[in-house]
Amino acid sequence: MYDPRSRYLADAVSTAGPAKLLTMLYDRLLLDLDRGEAALRLADRGAASRHLCHAQDIVTELMGSLDTREWEGGAQLMSVYAFVVDELVQANVRADADRVRRTRAVVAPLAAAWHEAAAIIARGSVPAQRPAAASESTPDRAPSSGLLGVG
Repeated sequence: MYDPRSRYLADAVSTAGPAKLLTMLYDRLLLDLDRGEAALRLADRGAASRHLCHAQDIVTELMGSLDTREWEGGAQLMSVYAFVVDELVQANVRADADRVRRTRAVVAPLAAAWHEAAAIIARGSVPAQRPAAASESTPDRAPSSGLLGVG
């Protein structure tokens, strides 16, 4: 059966640029954290686990897309991502809604910062991808990371 909502979402994701995809991931991560916390407070372990596992999947995807060599702050952000995954695993195992809330407090400012960076890119104030330096122009290493080592 044709589902227009699913088709719209699939089209939105497949046509979004790197900055938009990143903000979409953060938006969904925050939604999963909110839903996971709410489910834990309602003692719905099944729903909580689904949302928290999906949140872990998103953070794992963010970790995989972060090139720590392209941005000075990349290693620190990777550490934050590792912390968030660990906290989400512990919150899920221990059914700890407060831990989810505290983890969301770490993620929310990051989401806001990425939204701000995406808006700057959309306005054209900053190039979406930096040009490769002459020393990086090797056939086996094409520049692939956008602003701040993602993309």
